[in-house]
Amino acid sequence: MALHLPDKWVWDFWFALDGTDYHIFYLQAPRALKDETVRHWHVSIGHAVSQDLVNWQILPDALAPSAGDSQAWDNYTTWTGSIIAHAGAWHLLYTGTNRAEQGLIQRIGLATSDDLIHWKKHPANPIIVANPRWYEILDKTAWYEQAWRDPIVFRHKDQFHCYITARSRWGHKLGRGVIAHARSQDLVEWEVSGPVSESGEFGHLEVPRLAGIADRWYLFFSVGHKHYSDRRCQRPDLKLQTGTHYLVADNPLGPFRLTTDEFLLGDDQGTFYAGGPVQDPNSEWVFMAVRARTAKGHFVGEISDPFPLKLEANGRLRI
Repeated sequence: MALHLPDKWVWDFWFALDGTDYHIFYLQAPRALKDETVRHWHVSIGHAVSQDLVNWQILPDALAPSAGDSQAWDNYTTWTGSIIAHAGAWHLLYTGTNRAEQGLIQRIGLATSDDLIHWKKHPANPIIVANPRWYEILDKTAWYEQAWRDPIVFRHKDQFHCYITARSRWGHKLGRGVIAHARSQDLVEWEVSGPVSESGEFGHLEVPRLAGIADRWYLFFSVGHKHYSDRRCQRPDLKLQTGTHYLVADNPLGPFRLTTDEFLLGDDQGTFYAGGPVQDPNSEWVFMAVRARTAKGHFVGEISDPFPLKLEANGRLRI
């Protein structure tokens, strides 16, 4: 029983666990648009809740672009984010773009809530921007946008950390995809540092998600086969897949590396995309993903039921 909205496509999603309630937040756009390729420019953040990750109650929308403000940094889009609890409130880090910039420059902002229902954008926004010391800024000769999106926020020891879809300043333009890293003491003031992954394999690593499973850390990401580097495409032993893959580290702060070329969940057409792990009510790891494409390439726009996620003896994950 997938999370399906009859009037809206849904795609990238993230969770906030409040007691036994799983709150899911997701990108959504009207199916009335007919053309799914424009959905990113007609987007808002939807919200639903479940106790079992299967049966969902739709709640009021969480966030939308600041469409009435011509100067707002996020007046064009509010895209993928993540949520953490701190100091008695919920903190949502999300991606935004500006209409005057044609949505080409991505930045990270903050919204807060006392109840996961009503959200207020922070006056300091945007709070995390790309640092050109390490990361590629807008250069349309290299890439079609400035990649700085899909933040995941977590706490480790006495600091907050954020991982971000980004691109390195260096290397062949088709292989600059990395996971950027920023640190904070209060979720408002952030210091951007170097990436926690290596470049060279992909143009970007979308919708990253982090999980500590057994004694290792897994950093999930999604990518389409059209965004492989030349080096990767030229390997005769490699299957070109679209879907969700993962990097592995011994520490939540990395460094993260590929340990296998086999996608966790991938195929030619990208049946599933933007997937990530969550622990179910029995504390078992499961995997959920966007049901993205049919065999004929049509966009589906719903979120799957959980798949069991298994850790093998060699440290690899299987669905």
